[in-house]
Amino acid sequence: MADPSSYRPKPGQIPDSPGVYRFRDEHRRVIYVGKAKSLRQRLANYFQDLAGLHPRTRSMVTTAASVEWTVVSTEVEALQLEYSWIKEFDPRFNVKYRDDKSYPYLAVTMNEEFPRVQVMRGHKRKGVRYFGPYGHAWAIRDTVDLLLRVFPVRTCSAGVFKNAARTGRPCLLGYIGKCSAPCVERVSAEEHRELAEEFCDFMAGRTGTYLRRLERQMTQAAEEMEYERAARLRDDIEALKKAMEKNAVVLADATDADLIAVAEDELEAAVQIFHVRGGRVRGQRGWVTDKVEEITTGALVEHALQQLYGEEKGDSVPKEVLVPALPDPVEPVQEWLTERRGSAVSLRIPQRGDKKALMETVERNAQQALVLHKTKRASDLTTRSRALEEIAEALDLDSAPLRIECYDISHLQGDDVVASMVVFEDGLQRKSEYRRFQIKGFEGQDDVRSMHEVINRRFRRYLAEKEKTGEWADGENTLTEEDGRPRKFAYPPQLVVVDGGQPQVAAAKKALDELGIDDVAVCGLAKRLEEVWLPDEDDPVVLPRTSEGLYLLQRVRDEAHRFAITYQRTKRAKRFRSSPLDDVPGLGDTRKQALLKHFGSLKKLRSATIDQICEVPGIGRKTAETIAVALAQAAPAAPAVNTATGEIMEEEPGTMGSSGQPVAMGAPDERRGQET
Repeated sequence: MADPSSYRPKPGQIPDSPGVYRFRDEHRRVIYVGKAKSLRQRLANYFQDLAGLHPRTRSMVTTAASVEWTVVSTEVEALQLEYSWIKEFDPRFNVKYRDDKSYPYLAVTMNEEFPRVQVMRGHKRKGVRYFGPYGHAWAIRDTVDLLLRVFPVRTCSAGVFKNAARTGRPCLLGYIGKCSAPCVERVSAEEHRELAEEFCDFMAGRTGTYLRRLERQMTQAAEEMEYERAARLRDDIEALKKAMEKNAVVLADATDADLIAVAEDELEAAVQIFHVRGGRVRGQRGWVTDKVEEITTGALVEHALQQLYGEEKGDSVPKEVLVPALPDPVEPVQEWLTERRGSAVSLRIPQRGDKKALMETVERNAQQALVLHKTKRASDLTTRSRALEEIAEALDLDSAPLRIECYDISHLQGDDVVASMVVFEDGLQRKSEYRRFQIKGFEGQDDVRSMHEVINRRFRRYLAEKEKTGEWADGENTLTEEDGRPRKFAYPPQLVVVDGGQPQVAAAKKALDELGIDDVAVCGLAKRLEEVWLPDEDDPVVLPRTSEGLYLLQRVRDEAHRFAITYQRTKRAKRFRSSPLDDVPGLGDTRKQALLKHFGSLKKLRSATIDQICEVPGIGRKTAETIAVALAQAAPAAPAVNTATGEIMEEEPGTMGSSGQPVAMGAPDERRGQET
C-alpha cells in the first residue's frame, strides 16, 4: 500500500486549467482516469487526510504510485479525451458499464449495390443503417417477415445471391413474392435500392405515408374491379399495421428521444435506455456497473452518455435525451452531444406529461435489472471466491491467485508449432492480455521443450519490463512511456497453469528457476484424469469432481487450448494458401488476383512469356521479369502423381503449396487437428 504523499506533486506544479489526469500503479498500469475544470483544485482533493476520503477513493490513491495530467483547451475536449483514455486503458477504478449480451440490431446494408436486410450484432459499420436494439433476434425476424410483403428487399447472403445469379433461378422468397429477386434482374439495382430506402423510412417511423398510399391504391383497384390486386393490398396494409402494433405509441407528438434511467445503491448502479423513434419504443438496452469511485447520479448519467454516444454520429444521436439527473456542469456534455449529432440536442429532466410517465417506466425497468443482477452476482462472486480459495488450499499458496496464466502448445504432426497464453483475473477472462507465440528455438515436435521456451520467453520479457520501469533501481521510478500504453508482459501472475502433466510442469518450473523467479506458483492439469501436478511431486493432487477450483482450472485450460488451436489452424491455412507469387517484391494481393484471373491458373502463368505477363493491367516489364524468375525457381521438376492410382494431379487455379506444388485439399492428416 503506497502513501499518497510519496507521489504528491509539488505545490504550483499542477496547472489551474481544464484537463484529464491519470493515476498509475507500481507497474505503470493506468488504474484511474478523470477530468476536471481545474486540475489544481480537483487533484488537491485526492491528497487530503486519508481518513476524510471515501473508502473507494482511499483504496485508489493507496494503490496508485504516480499521477500525471494533460492540459486541454476546453471542458468538451476534456470529456472527449477522458472517454478515449477509459476506452484505451480500461482502468480498474473507473465506472465501466458492462452488459452480459450483445444486443441484436435490424440492419440494412446501404453500402452494397443491392442492400440486404439482416440481423447484426457487434460494432456498427459505416454505410449500414441500424434499427433497434432489440431484446431478441426472433423479434427482428418476425418484424422483417411481415414487412417483406410490402418491401420485398433482399435478405439472402452473398453466396446465395451469387449462386442465384449464376443459375438464373431465385431463392424461395423470390418465388413467393417476399423478395424482388434482383439476383435474376426482376428489378434493377436502382429500383431495389428505392425499396430498401422505403423500408428504412418505415422503420424510422414515417409510417403514415405508406399506409395512406396503399389505402389509395387498394380503393382504386377495387373501383377498377381488380379485386385480386385489391385483396393483396389489403393484406399488405394489415401486415404493416401488425408490425406497427409491436411497438405501441408512447409519445403522441412523434418524438425522437432516448430516455435514460438509473437505479443505484451504495455498491452498484443499473442503467436502462429506451430508444423512442417516431413516438414508438424502437429499442431497449441496459448496463450495470460497480461504483468503484464516489460518484453522483449526474456523474453516472454522464458516463452512460459517453458509453452510449461515444462512437455515434448524425441521426444516431437523437434531438432529445431525457435523464433523471443532469451532469455537473451540463453545458460541456450538451455541447459534446451537439457536436456528435451535427445539430442541437436537448438534454433535460422530464417534468410532466407522457415523457414523465415513460421515464417512470424506464426507472422501474432499471430497478428490476439491478435486483436481477444482484441475485445473479451474489452467486457468481461466491462461486469465484470459493474456486480461488480451493485452488490456494490445494496448491498450498499463501493467498488466492487473483491472476492466473495458462499455457498450451498446439501443432499438426510437428508443423506450425505455436503456443497460447490466456489470462484470468479474479476468476474472469482478461482477453486483452491474451498472447500467442511461435516456437522458434527448434524444429519438430517436442511439447516439453516448447513449454520451456514459451515460459522462458514470457518471463524474460517480464524481467526486461521490470528492469525498464526501474523497479530494481533505488529511488524514484524514472520510466516515461511515450504512448502511455500498458506494457504487454509487465504484470506477473500468482499462478502459472500448463496444459499437461509432470514433464510440462517440470519444464515450466525449470524455466522460472533459470530466470531466478521464485514467487510464481506452477501447476499442470492433465486432461486424461484431470489431475493437478506440482513441481517435484511424484503424486498428483486430486481435486473432487464437484470442486469449483477444479472447474475453474478446467475452464482456464480449455480456453488456452481453444486459443492455441485457433492460432495453429490460422497459420496452417495461411501456409497452404501461399504460392511463389508471395515472394515477388512489391506484388500485392490485387495484382496477384489479376494475374490468376487473366491466366486462369498458376500453371498457365508459369508457362507464359514475359510479354504475355506484361499484358496484365498494372504489370510492368520489370515486374513481369521478376515474376518469371520467381516462378522458374519454384517450378516443379515433374508432375505430381497419385501413387495409389497413377493419376497425374492437375493444379487447381491459384491453389498451390509453399513450393509451388499442388495441394491435395482435404487429406485426412490436414483435417485432424492434433491436441497437445
